[in-house]
Amino acid sequence: MILKMPAVALRGMVILPGMIAHFDVSREKSIKAVENCMMDAQKIFLVAQRDVEQDEPSVGDLYKIGVIAEVKQVIKLQNNIVRILVEGLERAELYSLAWTEPYLLAEIIRFDDAMDEGLSDEAKTAMLRSIQETYRKYQTVNPRAGKELLRQLGELTDLERLIDQVAHNLPVGYDEKQKVLEAVSITERYEVLMAILLKEIEITAIKNEFQAKVKERVDQNQKEYILREQMKLIREELGEDNTESDADGYLQTLGKLKAGKEVKERIKKEIDRFRNISPNSSESTVSRGYIETLLELPWNKASVDNKDIKNAERILEEDHYGLEKVKERMLEFLAVRNLTKKGESPIICLVGPPGTGKTSIARSVARALDKKYVRICLGGVRDEAEIRGHRRTYVGAMPGRIVNGIKSAGVKNPLMLLDEIDKMSSDYKGDTASALLEVLDSEQNSKFRDHYVEIPIDLSEVLFIATANSVQTIPRPLLDRMELIEVSSYTENEKVHIAKEHLMEKQLERNGLEAKQLTVSDSALQKIISSYVKEAGVRSLERKLGEIARKAAREIYEGNKTCVKITAQNLEKYLGKEKYSFDRKNDTDEIGIVRGLAWTSVGGDTLEIEVNVMPGKGEFQLTGQLGDVMKESAQTGISYIRSISEEYQIPKKFFKENDIHIHIPEGAVPKDGPSAGITMATAMLSAITKTPVRADVAMTGEITLRGRVLPIGGLKEKILAAKNAGIKTVCVPKKNEKDIEEISQEIRKGIEIIFVENLQQVLDIAFVRGE
Repeated sequence: MILKMPAVALRGMVILPGMIAHFDVSREKSIKAVENCMMDAQKIFLVAQRDVEQDEPSVGDLYKIGVIAEVKQVIKLQNNIVRILVEGLERAELYSLAWTEPYLLAEIIRFDDAMDEGLSDEAKTAMLRSIQETYRKYQTVNPRAGKELLRQLGELTDLERLIDQVAHNLPVGYDEKQKVLEAVSITERYEVLMAILLKEIEITAIKNEFQAKVKERVDQNQKEYILREQMKLIREELGEDNTESDADGYLQTLGKLKAGKEVKERIKKEIDRFRNISPNSSESTVSRGYIETLLELPWNKASVDNKDIKNAERILEEDHYGLEKVKERMLEFLAVRNLTKKGESPIICLVGPPGTGKTSIARSVARALDKKYVRICLGGVRDEAEIRGHRRTYVGAMPGRIVNGIKSAGVKNPLMLLDEIDKMSSDYKGDTASALLEVLDSEQNSKFRDHYVEIPIDLSEVLFIATANSVQTIPRPLLDRMELIEVSSYTENEKVHIAKEHLMEKQLERNGLEAKQLTVSDSALQKIISSYVKEAGVRSLERKLGEIARKAAREIYEGNKTCVKITAQNLEKYLGKEKYSFDRKNDTDEIGIVRGLAWTSVGGDTLEIEVNVMPGKGEFQLTGQLGDVMKESAQTGISYIRSISEEYQIPKKFFKENDIHIHIPEGAVPKDGPSAGITMATAMLSAITKTPVRADVAMTGEITLRGRVLPIGGLKEKILAAKNAGIKTVCVPKKNEKDIEEISQEIRKGIEIIFVENLQQVLDIAFVRGE
């Protein structure tokens, strides 16, 4: 029999017979259907939509089986929403929709109660108990089902009601409940429910297993959290609340650190140890400092070098005038690095007088290569721990200067300048130079161990540049590890260029002047260089230019002048009287006076060696604060002269009846070295034989007992000093010929350089022979 009844299409839910539920209705058609049923028998047909998104469902969009329900209560809410309470009465089949406007009117067919009359009572009882037992198992794995519900279901004796109640209380989707609703016969309904119930038991068991595992982990984390909170509280009560937060901060920093696995494991181990140390103990401070040092070191962090060789050449030329060998070596290094993609970083030692730009060229090289620049001054360092660090067992221990330099650079491949490497010393604590052997050995420094850090540090990518004024005090093994580049004294012409292109610009900026406000003529610069400073480099020259700039700044500020021009004529007004004058060559040829050449730390100089012969007992006297080597050189010279005395008609008794006195002026200045050997021998022979020596001749060279002339050093500075003194001829050892070829033509111009192999050749040039 077909019945007509108002219908509501349910979205996402299914109502089963015997089930009481409430739901909200918002569609206009559904509200009108509810209103219509309330005016009649309060019966309504509820059927689920197949697609919950469908707003205007047709017959095909609805399930075939629904439920006839009684509307118990209707409540109108805001926004045109109606909440209704219904009770499911019985299943019914949707035959068709009589109309869809203004509400859904369904034509339904009730099911015949005689469909399950064939089942025996025993079969129904068996089904009943089976469902109850299975649900009991479900309740065991899912305690949320509740014992009260289990008790209520256990008391039910109506199989049909039990099935619907169990299906209603299962946490399954509406599509699963729809399957139960569509199972019209009891047998079919039982099979569908049991399948769902067993499936839920299995799903719940698996879920519980996963939850147990998760819970175990969560419990462990929770336990740790609670213990940490308790420790935190205890530490706060004891006034030790920062340790834990510091340790957590270290761990966060460690996570971001670019370092190898071994390094990270070592730091992690140290952090864990730090957690368990009382902050009030001295060990806590030591551990904290150690961890912070390790975290600040750039283990695998490197800067990217600028590979543009033209750019590097431009920067080096901009910053420094001259120093061609240094520039050439840096550009070679860059070319090799670009070709090999790696290339060993060279270890270079720049040797030269003070003020010649050794330190500043290193800074320019760093700028040209885009490297971080670190300067380590080794002057006066005498403790090996300054290089290798102190062991952490000592109070106040810290890393060595090398590791501190790497840390301050922030990258593992900076340019590291080891300044004044020749000024290191050693004491009972250790030899500093020996500690540097590993640092400056490219075969070993990839695993450099600092006593404080205790983890190997890679120094192979560091570009080391050392500076020294002399190689004499550098130990041989250390010297052997470095590539020596000599930075010689500047010529007068080079100093003029440097002053014009670099020093003037710097002093103008420092003193707040513009280029048009202060000009210094070339003649004034040359006069400053020759008469106001005496040096190999340009430091004193820069100070003199600074003095001029300060006085000019005052004149301009006071309004006396708008611009200042410095010339050779008005220079005395700004710098005072001339301080230096070169010892010019003597005007006349004299007996017993010979011009020698010397190398000093501030450049070359000329020495006028004087010899007097007087009646006496054959004594030999040396004055002028001479060193042992120089005294021995004079003894060698007189021995050679005595051996050739017959050739110069010197009486045999001469050396017994006369005293010989050698004096080198400027007695307050210490002098040493063998290079004045031929000069002293020539002066002595001149005084003994009364032979004048040419005033325009200077000489340098070591003499042997047989009169041979041996090579010496510092030739560039010596030739420069001879040129400034007006000397025309210079005698140089034959074996120094290769060194002379390296001296620029600018210095050699105007001087005749004669190479000699023995003293006789020197005498032939220097003595003024009678007609």
